Amino acid sequence: MATQKMLKFVTIGREMPEKRDAAARSEDFHEIYREFAAAKATEQASRCSQCGVPYCQSHCPLHNNIPDWLRLTAEGRLAEAYARSQETNTFPEICGRICPQDRLCEGNCVIEQSGHGTVTIGAIEKYITDTAWENGWVQPAAPVEERLESIGIIGAGPGGLAAADRLRRMGFQVTVYDRHDRAGGLLIYGIPGFKLEKEVVERRNRLLADGGVEFVLNTNIGEDISFDAIRGKHDAVLIATGVYKTRDLDIDNADARGVVKALDYLTASNRVDLGDEVPDFEDGELNASGKRVIVIGGGDTAMDCVRTAIRQGAQSVKCLYRRDRANMPGSQREVQNAEEEGVEFVWLTAPGAFSGHVTGEAMTAQEVDVDGEPVSISAVRVQKMRLGAPDVSGRRSPELIDGADYDEPAELVIKALGFEPEEIPRLWGVDGLEVTRWGTIKADYQTHSTSLPGVYAVGDIVRGASLVVWAIRDGREAADSIADYLIGAARVAAE
Repeated sequence: MATQKMLKFVTIGREMPEKRDAAARSEDFHEIYREFAAAKATEQASRCSQCGVPYCQSHCPLHNNIPDWLRLTAEGRLAEAYARSQETNTFPEICGRICPQDRLCEGNCVIEQSGHGTVTIGAIEKYITDTAWENGWVQPAAPVEERLESIGIIGAGPGGLAAADRLRRMGFQVTVYDRHDRAGGLLIYGIPGFKLEKEVVERRNRLLADGGVEFVLNTNIGEDISFDAIRGKHDAVLIATGVYKTRDLDIDNADARGVVKALDYLTASNRVDLGDEVPDFEDGELNASGKRVIVIGGGDTAMDCVRTAIRQGAQSVKCLYRRDRANMPGSQREVQNAEEEGVEFVWLTAPGAFSGHVTGEAMTAQEVDVDGEPVSISAVRVQKMRLGAPDVSGRRSPELIDGADYDEPAELVIKALGFEPEEIPRLWGVDGLEVTRWGTIKADYQTHSTSLPGVYAVGDIVRGASLVVWAIRDGREAADSIADYLIGAARVAAE
């Protein structure tokens, strides 16, 4: 009976939820895809081939039971589909929205490889979980038994929150510390609303609080409270801070006024979307309205920046990337969305210098105005590149083409060059916390334990800048390791 409802990829074509018109969606920060209707979600789920070796599942960092919940959706058993999806994923409604499915589950779908078009896994995952919220199936933690042991989690991003949820459901006492005034990390302040509306994140935060997770916000470790104090207060500690230090450019006038960091720009935009007053946005420093904007970079953060600038009313938006389209790290789906909205991609280009004007005269390197401030940018010197031999990543390395430079006018330049870890041992005054040569925290690949007893680390602060779904996986795994550690310690103490 189940098979009759599946394997319909031969007769039913692939369909995504309807995408809002580019002109209309460029005017706001709402999500760009409309909701699947129940009949359409059921129809699209029925396209799954239920293959014997589900590559979608094996290429998902969480190893979600995708074929199972697709079959349950096709059969109209949505409550069971939701139950199956959340067995392996703490935040399926978030992954359904922001995971790069084209590089993970959908990109490895068997029927995609055979030319029939992939199953729309992400859209169905989003539909299942949104339906679960609407019907009250998503419930806060209600442990069968409370435990005395407590865990302090530093960082309220996806890794920390995933661990908090799992530990709390086991009955542990959980406190989450974060430097910001809202929980969510990059989910709340880094990712724009047109990909992940903020109520989706805040709803999940409320659920965690209702389940007994304590949040201590506006708290900087090493300033407001010491790391040693947190270790002394809790039986185990999980570090899940992410990486926030922006990579920079070694070129002339890199600090010119009008040259901003991607995270500063996106945070300001998200705060405005949340209703906060943001002086740097109001005075125009972090606002693209009416400006010629250039974004430097080819990753997902760059895609967030170019699409945000369009929505803020930029005069024009161009993205410089030193490789070609085929070699860019960002989602091809996001590039397509950006192009539809009016972004121009200038492939095989890199910035050579920034220039501006002081009383109408071209400035020299690091020139300042009468107030001692860097002058405002007016143009980017663009260098043309070509692709040479492959580098260690397997992608062909960009090489400069001599004499092919030109100036591109710009009033706002956004640097989206990736992120590096902060020097946590120095900032927090921690002795004995081992880090790698890249500055990331050393942690065991399986248990996520660090060089300090009872201290664990997950997510980007261990991996380097990576995907939300990997942070969720790390957080869930670390929660299990912490539980084993604390239960084992309790057992020894009892003996």
